[in-house]
Amino acid sequence: MQRLLAHGLTSMMLVVLVIVITGCGAVQQVNSTSGNPKSGGDAATKALKIAVVPKAVGSDYWEVVHKGADCAASKLQNVSIQWDGVTAETDVTGQVNLLKNFITQGVDGIDYAATDAKVLAQISTQATTAKIPVVNIDSGTDPQPGNVPLFATDNVASAVKAADLLATALHEKGKVAFLPFLAGSSTNDQRAKGFLQGLAKYPNMQLVATQYSQSDANVAFRVTSDILSAHPDISGIFAANEPGVIGAAKAVQKAGLTGKVVIIGWDAAPDEVKGVQSGEITALVVQNPFKMGYDSLNSIVKMIRTGGQVGNEDTGVTFVEKSNMNDPKTQAVLNPSCQNPPV
Repeated sequence: MQRLLAHGLTSMMLVVLVIVITGCGAVQQVNSTSGNPKSGGDAATKALKIAVVPKAVGSDYWEVVHKGADCAASKLQNVSIQWDGVTAETDVTGQVNLLKNFITQGVDGIDYAATDAKVLAQISTQATTAKIPVVNIDSGTDPQPGNVPLFATDNVASAVKAADLLATALHEKGKVAFLPFLAGSSTNDQRAKGFLQGLAKYPNMQLVATQYSQSDANVAFRVTSDILSAHPDISGIFAANEPGVIGAAKAVQKAGLTGKVVIIGWDAAPDEVKGVQSGEITALVVQNPFKMGYDSLNSIVKMIRTGGQVGNEDTGVTFVEKSNMNDPKTQAVLNPSCQNPPV
């Protein structure tokens, strides 16, 4: 009798154990960002959490980077992203603290855009020392570690072209102004270098004002208004990023100078694209933020899962004017989607 009872208890325990194991196997932790299940596996399919950090959240440009990273995550197995950032590109300390938190949490990889090239260099080193792979999107560091690839625009060459576009529109003569955005940001400094190099080719064009927008459309509006008051005979403006372009265009419009002051801008927020359509903006240097997010995420996953090295990538630009706005290739960059990614 005791032997039968023991056998029965043993059978019941096995049944319970099977149920428990089966139940545990059915549980999945779902990441709200990518929707991919987080579960164990070998090195090639191990669940990964990648921190993706823009210079700042909220702008159209960085949201397109987000879309690109999300798209890449959706096509990879067991990869989720955590998108987080400061609210202003001037908040260097805030970004440093955020990235330090991700290092402490032990995320599998960090994919970020540096708000300040020199300050953030130490963060890349800190992360890689902790065996956390790092890639940079859009903006790198100084120095740029050899094991941290950069996915970005060739800002110098593109800004030289911006000077060419301005010169063409002004028949290579006239007074112009320049609106950079944040001193110390690698992208800002590279664009300034390229624009000044380009402008030097045109001796009859005079740079009469340089004012930083602080990556704030309201600041750009104010400084552009001041420039227009101080130089009523100005004929052209180059604004080196999205907030600067939007603020400058509003200032020119308010001064009643639309069509009289040529604006060459950077990026492709909806208001900027509308400005090209209406003639308020002559041309835009349009980067490929979707490709930056998409390719950088794919590459950091490759680095983690295969241990392979990844090189820097020039993600390219499109020079958008009213004449080519409706071209399919231009539209793919202006209106990117995961179904038809511009990559």
